Amino acid sequence: METSIAPGIKSWAEDERPREKLLSKGKQQLSNAELLAILIGSGKKGRTALDVARDVLQLAGHNLHELARMDGHQLSKVPGIGPARAVALMAALE
Repeated sequence: METSIAPGIKSWAEDERPREKLLSKGKQQLSNAELLAILIGSGKKGRTALDVARDVLQLAGHNLHELARMDGHQLSKVPGIGPARAVALMAALE
């Protein structure tokens, strides 16, 4: 059975990529997931950084205050978030 791989963010239209969108349209135009995706940097096989960011937000009940209270072990439950990314997210949300 053949599995399809989701296209990466680099294949998206430039004005829809989170980094480029931030630069061209401003931070107010990005969703929390898009802002987290910028911090996360890259996804994992078959999943974009935006997909991983959405999973992180779902783990926190879409509540940024709850996300900021999470520790590295909790964040690392999300596939694509290892210890280094968990620490980067914790630092950014401090």
